[in-house]
Amino acid sequence: MISKKIDVNKKEIENIFNNVPDLVAYEFQTKSKIKMMACYIEGLIDKNLFDRDILKALIFYLDKHKDIKDVILTSKVNELNNMEDIEKEIIGGNIVIFMEGCRTCYTVELSKWDKRAVEQPQAESVVRGPKEGFIEDIAVNKVLLRRKIKNSNLIFEDYRLGKQTNTEVSIAYIKGIVNQDVLDEVKNRLKEINIDAVLESGYIEELIEDNTNSFFATVSNSEKPDIIAGKILEGRVAIFTDGTPHVLVVPTLFIEGIMSSEDYYRRPYFSSFLRLLRAFAFFVTIYLPGAFVALMLYHQEMIPTVLLISAAGAREGVPLPVAIEIIIMVIVLELTKESGLRLPKNIGATVSIVGALVLGQAAVQAKLIGALTVILISITALTEFIIPELVQGIVLYRLVVIFLGGFFGLYGVVCAFAAITMHIISLNSFGVPFGWPIAPRNNRGLKDTVVRLHKKRFIFRPEAIAKENVKRQEPPKGE
Repeated sequence: MISKKIDVNKKEIENIFNNVPDLVAYEFQTKSKIKMMACYIEGLIDKNLFDRDILKALIFYLDKHKDIKDVILTSKVNELNNMEDIEKEIIGGNIVIFMEGCRTCYTVELSKWDKRAVEQPQAESVVRGPKEGFIEDIAVNKVLLRRKIKNSNLIFEDYRLGKQTNTEVSIAYIKGIVNQDVLDEVKNRLKEINIDAVLESGYIEELIEDNTNSFFATVSNSEKPDIIAGKILEGRVAIFTDGTPHVLVVPTLFIEGIMSSEDYYRRPYFSSFLRLLRAFAFFVTIYLPGAFVALMLYHQEMIPTVLLISAAGAREGVPLPVAIEIIIMVIVLELTKESGLRLPKNIGATVSIVGALVLGQAAVQAKLIGALTVILISITALTEFIIPELVQGIVLYRLVVIFLGGFFGLYGVVCAFAAITMHIISLNSFGVPFGWPIAPRNNRGLKDTVVRLHKKRFIFRPEAIAKENVKRQEPPKGE
């Protein structure tokens, strides 16, 4: 309960915030001799606006017969009656104003802090298409989405997650298009989250996904507003988290791992070629090292004679078995990637060059590894970088395939392929089959998978996702 005495309120607020030095409790008097106090956190508010517009107006124009709302010329003034709400308002970057003899206080929204400029996300750079990306401020991210979808049916619903951090989380969807079952499930799973801190959207992703034991993520994310807008228009739900540019989207499909936003801005034939290339890269980066190990150890008769002689000559003097050699090189590849990512950009690029060229060349000359192995790992790395959406599953499944190929030959590789395929088909993302539209097969959905047809063919939204307002456009005349 708020006291009529400003001194009492000041002591209570200082106790709530443990007398932290950045808590400001500024007491002043108006010209009408009314004692007042303004409380806020230093650095979270626009101090210039407070001094110029709020403080000056209260001192010179407030008297006992006027309400604070009549004096402060802003629409963002609200009344509060309890200390719990006051704590949240101050932490949120607002100013709380107390007046002697009044059990009601007023909050004024003047939050302001430094934020990163809207720029192109490095992980999702494009040649053609919008270059802007989300930032760490959830309010800015909402505006970026509204600029893409200028529709009053675009709905945002806000939540507070994390008992200690009170992180603002917001779900976005289009009323009348969204899959209501998915929306209800998202709300239920968010309400069930009971954790101390939510510092990034990855916390939420891990807590709401369907299968936590899968190497493939069943919740996708993006930093680009055009990608999020396109998925929301298909009936999906986006989850914004304050403090991160990565926005989650559910449900997600496995086939989207080989898609890019640029595919919809280019000619369909070239987009289809690139998708086929990415699909080929997916199989190469996972299965090529394991197949190579299996062929070299158990199935030499399947290798062309000229290639077998060349490979044997390249491995002459190499002390390690081919399976151990491949595993070591895969681990070195991951070490090179991690060191390049964690170091500053200029140094990281140098480390990547040293790891890729100097160490590889030196290892071949010292006959620690074969030249063919270096070529194989280089191809594996190149194909992995083409499909960054699936990279976490690729790295882990690649090691599994290498082990099975080393122990059981091509039979192990084939069994690994069958097991991974069955696993992908068995997954669900918020009630939607992860392998759709290939498994289960859907002819309409196949128009936008490995091959992208002309946009005139996209008459309906994905049937597995959209259940209402499923029609995107009218079919072309004569069809």
